[in-house]
Amino acid sequence: MKTIYKKLLFLVLLLPFSVLAQNTVNGSVLDKISGQPIPGVNVNVQGAVNGVSTDFDGKFQLSNVKKGDKIVFSFIGYKNSVVSYVAQKSVTVSLEEDQNQLKEVVIQVGYGTVKKKDATGAVTVLSTKDFNKGPVTSADQMIQGKVAGLQIINGGGSPGVDPVIRIRSGSSLSANNDPLYVIDGVPVASGGVEGGRNPLATINQNNIESISVLKDASATAIYGSRASNGVIIITTKKGKSGELQVTYNGNLTVSEITKKVDALSSTQFKAFVAANGNATQQALVGTANTDWQKEIYRTAIGTDHNIALSGGTDNVVYRASVGYANLSGILKRDNLQRTSLGANVTGNFFDKHLKIELNNNTSVIKSNYSNNGAIGGAVSFDPTQSVRNADGTYFQWLSSPTEINQLAGVNPVAQIEQQNNYGSFYRSIGNIQLDYKLHFLPALKAVANFGYDQMTGAGYGDTAADYRNGLSGSGFNNTYRNVESRDNKLMDLYLNYNAKVDAIATQFDVTGGYTYQDFKESKNKSSYNFQNNTTVADLFTPTRVNLQSFFARTNITIADKYLLTLSYRRDGTSRFTEEFRWSNFPAVAVAWKLNEERFLKDVESISSLKLRGGWGITGQQNIGNSYPSLPLYLASNSSAQYQIGDTFYTTYRPEAYNSNLKWEQTTTVNAGIDFGLFNNRVTGSVDAYQRITKDLLLYTYNPSFFGFSNQDNYNVGTIDNKGIELSAEVIPVRNDNFQWTIGGNVTFQDSKITKLTTTQANTPGIDTGGIDGGTGNTIQNHQVGYSPSSFFVYEQAYGTDGKPLEGVFIDRNKDGVVNEKDKYRFHKPASDVFYAFNTSVSYKNWDMGMNWRGSWGNYNYNNVDSNKGVYNTVLTRNTDLSNGVANLLESGFTKSTDFQLHSDYYVQNASFIRLDNVNVGYTFNQKENATSLVKLTLSAQNVLVITKYQGLDPEISGGIDKNLYPRPITFTLGLNVNF
Repeated sequence: MKTIYKKLLFLVLLLPFSVLAQNTVNGSVLDKISGQPIPGVNVNVQGAVNGVSTDFDGKFQLSNVKKGDKIVFSFIGYKNSVVSYVAQKSVTVSLEEDQNQLKEVVIQVGYGTVKKKDATGAVTVLSTKDFNKGPVTSADQMIQGKVAGLQIINGGGSPGVDPVIRIRSGSSLSANNDPLYVIDGVPVASGGVEGGRNPLATINQNNIESISVLKDASATAIYGSRASNGVIIITTKKGKSGELQVTYNGNLTVSEITKKVDALSSTQFKAFVAANGNATQQALVGTANTDWQKEIYRTAIGTDHNIALSGGTDNVVYRASVGYANLSGILKRDNLQRTSLGANVTGNFFDKHLKIELNNNTSVIKSNYSNNGAIGGAVSFDPTQSVRNADGTYFQWLSSPTEINQLAGVNPVAQIEQQNNYGSFYRSIGNIQLDYKLHFLPALKAVANFGYDQMTGAGYGDTAADYRNGLSGSGFNNTYRNVESRDNKLMDLYLNYNAKVDAIATQFDVTGGYTYQDFKESKNKSSYNFQNNTTVADLFTPTRVNLQSFFARTNITIADKYLLTLSYRRDGTSRFTEEFRWSNFPAVAVAWKLNEERFLKDVESISSLKLRGGWGITGQQNIGNSYPSLPLYLASNSSAQYQIGDTFYTTYRPEAYNSNLKWEQTTTVNAGIDFGLFNNRVTGSVDAYQRITKDLLLYTYNPSFFGFSNQDNYNVGTIDNKGIELSAEVIPVRNDNFQWTIGGNVTFQDSKITKLTTTQANTPGIDTGGIDGGTGNTIQNHQVGYSPSSFFVYEQAYGTDGKPLEGVFIDRNKDGVVNEKDKYRFHKPASDVFYAFNTSVSYKNWDMGMNWRGSWGNYNYNNVDSNKGVYNTVLTRNTDLSNGVANLLESGFTKSTDFQLHSDYYVQNASFIRLDNVNVGYTFNQKENATSLVKLTLSAQNVLVITKYQGLDPEISGGIDKNLYPRPITFTLGLNVNF
């Protein structure tokens, strides 16, 4: 007994020393390849409960560590590292990326998430490391060329301009073909409001954590009626626990025009008028040598600054950011200023059973819109005239000594400097989401998500008194103001059950719920005429559209090999009558992980191999009009009001409607394979799809003597889209100091109209695609058996010298006369193939990358040449002269006629290869005790275009090249600082 007491006493005496032996360890965790710190790494003592996470600088402090303890470092995407504690005061650990884990990315799929390795649909997810570098100002620019099947065409060179974004070509003829955008769980309205620019530019690009692109119906059908054109899910950055961290991103951009329209020079113009003009016209030629395009364009300077703060505790984390961008366009006076705010707070309560997340992204944009008419004016204005007269006034063509010729062209510099057009735009997107795991059944989670998307915009401006209205200063001096607002409210309520049944090795993930979304829109327009002292206002009735839905989805995983996804959504819209209001959108998808089978499990060269197949139906009801199927009365606008004295009175008339209008539905079949080889040094996917859209929504002509207008909305037919998508990434070299990555994708696509029911008898399809020149001319046509919007033209005849013969066209039907019956469909604006290639290299602290994109099989109608490339463009009247493009010297066309405008001579091959971006960066090493990280980058955007197209730029949305705002080359110097 005494011996036992002695031993106990000895242990008690040793206890303080044992406590004192539990030490604190400081250290940092770095990426093995780049040497950069890794925030958020889990640092734990093996077999103990104590643990911490590294801060934003990769640093940690771990307490209660005893000699001999094993310290485990773990982080998603990296292999675990274990360090034995032998009383060292500091530890520096370099983690190596685990290529298998890196591919296990979590994907946002709508009302939930799924690991990429368990995804059954055609989904691509991009994170910050995948985004495009350089002068990026909106989400679309971050992913351009990065996703197979996703085509993004910028709307020109103006800052913040709307892009055209299509996933698998779109599915409609005239209804909205934009994908659905979901930002932090809030499906947002596509399109903008008065005074606004690209809606995606309202989200600060530095706040975006990941972008998921959902392409096939098995992935998108959970969103039902709004997902017919695919879904793009944007997730913003969230806070991380630890000390306050500050991040700054800034850049300086310089932009220059690279190519101008080939207009006649002053010398060419003088020679042309001398050879072809009459004496009166020859007398109008001036003595100046003015390059009008040079006069309206400039070197544009832009800056963008963003700062973010993040931090938090184990239970509550936050992130807040503010940004300011001041971006000038190359067209003089064109400018965009954006102030953006972002905030996220996430809290876990009641032992992490309740999670509350708040998100907000708000932007205020102020714009100065230059008159884009000056772009065309600079091509067509007389180059022998000076910008200003001797007395300092702008040169204009006169009809009398004191009056400006209203039929003549306008001085393009005056267009820019005498017209003020401004815009102000406010947009706020936010939500609060509550996730509650039931205490008595943690596998069951109840989720409530309340969101909103509010935007208000105003366009306003004024015109100088002497602009186009005389030289005495007694002009109209008009002002205008247009205001528009949209309010989108969202409520999601759903349950989620996620549990594994070990007895059958099966994981179940079941979701079901209800969603309510309400859209309101209001606008008003007014103008004031100082000369007449009158105010004219247009009256608009606020509109409202309501969507309500019930949805369910089940994901079943058996033995981590066999995957099944079932989803169903039932949508109702206020756009249609009760008979057609509701529609059902089911989907099913299966997948098989072959690499988990015994016959492949031991094949080391195969890291992953998954077969996928899916089928589903999605819908479309967004055709612009809020009440297309209801009988309404429409208030007249300012141009159709009755005037009694100085007062204008509004009238009302019946508005066109179609009570039989119903859902446009798209059925998609998709088959795919995902693969990873050689420890995922080679990864990629292949998808083949077919999308059949029936009951196409189209705004087209009414039958004669029917309805309240010439045109109305109809369900007119069926379109068949097919395609094959391939994407791959290869890492040829990877070691401690050097890494080389090559990536790319290619998409083959084909679209055909298979059914078309027009409301006009004996018509060759439906004309579309308005062009400049003549009155009411179109150049494209929808017809069964052809691609949508195929060019519908006459076949031009050519002489033995290879030049076109003016007024001579082929009698294709050989009836002895050339008329409308001889038109044929000649090529299409959509490409047969589009592709992208990117490569990046990192060596120690240096990194470099470049991105290429290309398109093949797409054609453009060169409307600049067809409208400004004939003699009578220059020699129209005896009172003034206009310039033309150099093409008139090549074609020799003298007259602008309907036949000339519809000649296939102007339908030109617009295939191209474009070097989108080249970038190089240097990261300054972070010393052990440093608290900051600094990186400098230099990049060039829109570096090179290789094409046979004769116009300004081959990349034209819709295939009709009018007067595109030129895309400049942009050089960017960027700075990133973390501390």
